[in-house]
Amino acid sequence: MLTSERHQLILEQLKVKYTVKIQELVDLTNSSESTIRRDLSQLEDEKYLKRIHGGASLLQGKLSEPTISEKSAKNHHEKTMIAKEAASLVEEGECIYLDAGSTTLLMVEFLPVNKELVVVTNGLTIIDPLMKKGIKTYLIGGYLKPITGAMIGRGALAAIEQYRFDKCFLGVNGIHIELGYTTPDPEEAALKMAALQLSREKYVLADHTKFGEISFSKIADLSEAKIITDETEDNVLHPYTQNTAIKVVNI
Repeated sequence: MLTSERHQLILEQLKVKYTVKIQELVDLTNSSESTIRRDLSQLEDEKYLKRIHGGASLLQGKLSEPTISEKSAKNHHEKTMIAKEAASLVEEGECIYLDAGSTTLLMVEFLPVNKELVVVTNGLTIIDPLMKKGIKTYLIGGYLKPITGAMIGRGALAAIEQYRFDKCFLGVNGIHIELGYTTPDPEEAALKMAALQLSREKYVLADHTKFGEISFSKIADLSEAKIITDETEDNVLHPYTQNTAIKVVNI
């Protein structure tokens, strides 16, 4: 099979499934694993796809943003392990900021209930689990974004300025070596940036699929926060470690 034919099959499969494994492409094209890896590297260089652990995924649109339920269903096990690691960093007597997001939502399950703790959040979906655990919680006001259940806008920015945090935990849509942390919505990006500036310690929670992605609105440079993520392809994370600290959890 010609290289161009393999590339076409790979891209067609990605459009159907969004994410494909190397073995699927080996079977589909009747090619060797080394050939498929070379194909994926070439297509990534040409900005057609993004390599991920064990395969490839279609690059998302700059304005693309899944719903909270779609986010929660994707890479659930990886996000759970990331959330558990993040929650282990929370200490007694701290005030923390939990950003609206699927991984920060999972964090609540692992937060301690026997420690004095205050949580500030802009995530509507996070409120109920926090209340059930009896954790003292403040919800930032503003405009409620229907697709993600996040409070954003001028009201949210004004509200968050009243607080100072020991730690903040943020979700992002993209992590890029040069363009930093990004998200589709400029108003949400502004709130995330404010949370970073108001926190003593800053963490971005992101599974491996977020690396190499770029969304519409920049939040901050890589150096502005530490990253907690899951395992990915060898050497993928190495360039990022030149700009920030990365904790990789075992899956």
